[in-house]
Amino acid sequence: MTGLLRGLLIVMGVACTAIGAVHLVTGVGSVPGEGLAGATVDSRERFYGAIFMGYGLAWIHVARQSPIPARAVRWLAGLLLLGGGGRLLSLLSHGSPHWFQVVLTGTELLLPPLFLWLATAGETERKGASTG
Repeated sequence: MTGLLRGLLIVMGVACTAIGAVHLVTGVGSVPGEGLAGATVDSRERFYGAIFMGYGLAWIHVARQSPIPARAVRWLAGLLLLGGGGRLLSLLSHGSPHWFQVVLTGTELLLPPLFLWLATAGETERKGASTG
C-alpha cells in the first residue's frame, strides 16, 4: 500500500505543480473559454497558479518522507475535496461550466477518499509491522 500511495502522491504533486506553472505563465489563457477576461482576472489566475504550484510541491514533499505522514496526506486530500466542493457549489449556483471543469470537479471529489483510504491503510500497515 505504501508504494501505491507514494506513487500517487508523486503523480498528484507533479500534475499540480505543472498545472500551476502553466497558469502562472499563461494567465487567463490557460482557462478554457476565458481568453477574453481582463487584467484583474488574469492577475488573479497567475496568483492562484503560483499557489497551486506550491500545493503540488507539498504533495511531492509528503511523498518523499518515510514513513509517509498520514496526517499531511489527509490535509492535502481535504484541501482537494474542499476545492471540488467549491466547484460543485459554483455549478449549482451558476450552471454548468466548460466540460473540462466538470471533469475536474469529478476528479476533485473522487480522489480524496482514495488518498484518505490509502493513508489509513499505510498507517495500519506500519502499526502492524512495528508490533510484529
